[in-house]
Amino acid sequence: MRNMKPIIKRFISYITIDTESDPTSDTTPSTSKQWDLANKLAEELKAIGMSDVSIDDNAYIMATLPSNVDHKVPTIGFISHFDTSPDFTGANVNPQLIENYDGKDIMLNKEEGIILSPDYFEDLLLYKGQTLITTDGTTLLGADDKAGITEIVTAMEYLINHPEIKHGEIKVGFTPDEEIGRGAHKFDVEKFGADWAYTMDGSQIGELEYENFNAAGAVVKIKGKIVHPGYAKGKMVNSMYYASEFINALPRLETPEHTEGYQGFFHLTSIDGKVEETTLQYIIRDHNMDKFEARKALMKKVTEDLNTKFEADIFSITITDQYYNMRQKVEPVMHIVDIAEEAMTSLGIKPLIKPIRGGTDGSQLSYMGLPCPNIFAGGHNFHGRYEYVPVESMEKAVKVICKIAELTALRSL
Repeated sequence: MRNMKPIIKRFISYITIDTESDPTSDTTPSTSKQWDLANKLAEELKAIGMSDVSIDDNAYIMATLPSNVDHKVPTIGFISHFDTSPDFTGANVNPQLIENYDGKDIMLNKEEGIILSPDYFEDLLLYKGQTLITTDGTTLLGADDKAGITEIVTAMEYLINHPEIKHGEIKVGFTPDEEIGRGAHKFDVEKFGADWAYTMDGSQIGELEYENFNAAGAVVKIKGKIVHPGYAKGKMVNSMYYASEFINALPRLETPEHTEGYQGFFHLTSIDGKVEETTLQYIIRDHNMDKFEARKALMKKVTEDLNTKFEADIFSITITDQYYNMRQKVEPVMHIVDIAEEAMTSLGIKPLIKPIRGGTDGSQLSYMGLPCPNIFAGGHNFHGRYEYVPVESMEKAVKVICKIAELTALRSL
């Protein structure tokens, strides 16, 4: 990997630092190792010439690129997260560089027979002839969202070194714990001081998103009674059998593996069962608020109906809203999406405007007063061993950031 482009070196320097977050922790950041990259990023922002660089007690990083124009320009921001998903290990990442990709299978790990194949991951064929960065098959890569961080830092450095590109004040923000749903929880919107922002946290080149799921989590508890199995007739209540009644009462085809686009779902994420008590963990998702509320109501009704059926308070449910569709907050200021779309089009990138089938820091931030659409960072197959990112997509994202800054200044003349 000699003579690597600076953007590749920067990206690799980030992904080789383990920043996996932990949903069982109540600290911020949720893991102390996130500080390793957070402190590095703060120092790097200072080194490239950013102003007002700060890192707070919860590892939230902010910095400013001052305006280089005389007229008034809206202050915009770019935001990414530095933690990686606990779904798959992010320790000891050993990236592979695939130059001039030939469109064939990529052997990630010969010893374990792990192959990244376009027969299964068709998007690979979009990047034939390009340079890909992959895993070695034993870890995730961390392009979600260290590609986004790489692009933001690289864009800021480029703007600093090219003052002929006119722009207003630009804010940069890097957050911990996005992967466990807490990335915006302690984000100081007032301190950040932007009129609007963009998260660089999408996938395929061209993605531009301002809609996401409404989201809730549900915990269903089923009570049982433990009795010696030799003397259990008429006495034992096996909560695990009753749990299957709840699972089967929900629409079987309204699950992630059977839905796409704007279709919502119920997703059973875990079962923890013993005879005496079983706990089901669900997530509930829908883009439409009315349908979202209907899904929550259905789960409550199933709980009530099953208690009636078995003539006992066996089932209980707790539902907690997690985040909402940012479309409601972005639509009144759609010019911020239009600017991003124009930036992509002017660079020869076809905008892919579609709903996010998930969440984003931008959703919470939009409801906190910072409208925040999402832009591609370039990676694919997040949260697992098949994750990869084309270098050319990261380079294009850098150009999009710079062009958004330029267009915002031009529109304000």
